[in-house]
Amino acid sequence: MIDDQFTLGVEEEYQIVDPETRELKSYISRLLEDGKSVLRERIRTEMHQSVVEVGTTICKHLGEVRSELVEMRGELNRLAQKGGLRIVAASTHPFSDWKQQEITDHARYHNIVHDLQDVARANLIFGLHVHVGIKDKAVALALTNQIRYFLPHLLALTTSSPFWMGRKTGLMSTRTQIFKRFPRTGIPDEFESPEQLNNFVDLLIKTNSIDNGKRIWWDVRSHYLYDTVEVRICDMPTNMDHTIAIVALVQALMAKLYLMYRRNTAWRSYSRGLIEENKWRALRFATEAQLIDFGKGKERPFAELAAELVEFVDEAAQIFGTREQVAKILDIVKNGTSAHKQIQVFEETKDLKSVVDWMMHETMQGI
Repeated sequence: MIDDQFTLGVEEEYQIVDPETRELKSYISRLLEDGKSVLRERIRTEMHQSVVEVGTTICKHLGEVRSELVEMRGELNRLAQKGGLRIVAASTHPFSDWKQQEITDHARYHNIVHDLQDVARANLIFGLHVHVGIKDKAVALALTNQIRYFLPHLLALTTSSPFWMGRKTGLMSTRTQIFKRFPRTGIPDEFESPEQLNNFVDLLIKTNSIDNGKRIWWDVRSHYLYDTVEVRICDMPTNMDHTIAIVALVQALMAKLYLMYRRNTAWRSYSRGLIEENKWRALRFATEAQLIDFGKGKERPFAELAAELVEFVDEAAQIFGTREQVAKILDIVKNGTSAHKQIQVFEETKDLKSVVDWMMHETMQGI
């Protein structure tokens, strides 16, 4: 490990689904009761009762991440099956109506709904968050600033939300646009120092905009409590191998940027507005996007940029022993994301229930 850093923590949010109706089912309270004995503190509620979140412990390497995620996905599905239900990994449900979903009875969620009203109630989305351990806050912030450029690439590789409320939206990541309605989301600005970031957060707290840093939901953030950088832009991949490939890529990318930092070099800085242009292309077209190469000032196929990205992080992937896992992102580019597969199933069957069936099956592949 590079300077004994780059530990990993991964959070995943799953749908709880009735395999008969294929609708979302409010069941998290019961799942939590049954799951505490085996999953302990790794299972958590979310705002909607049809959502279950799991989080790994602090993992020293990618093998530990995979072991925990496989265990938790398998155990969650077993517990759900006891109630006649299943779990699904994808960032939106194809047709369930948010207006029919129960809100979890917890003060934090009641406060969010009170503040944000239907923006919060309609936020029936599911994501993947990757924490990478960085000990020094100044270093963590420098790497946060630089990894912003690559966030659209990560989104393109994970898209899994092409349907919403029974409609094919035309977007590969509908989740991204739903979450955009929340305040303090999206690509963050650059911050020059931890002090500047702290002053920003303190001002929001002082003016009663937020009660703590947890209410800042940027696509990447230097965590306000932990010594981690948290990458939050990803849709929730349906296939476990895709998740592991993304976690490996995030870790290798952070480590590569750190190696450059130690050599007094850095990835070139670009404005939030420019990065948002690529984010739009990624959420609209996924791996078929033409992203802007800002250095060259032109559009380029995502497949070319993905190959360059694998090459760019190779030094770090070699150190971690994760070259094989990182290279799997090229398989995602070649074969498509969950969003591609969901659309394919729908076009073949004209039936959104068949899409849910595919997601239920794909979620448990290799588990």
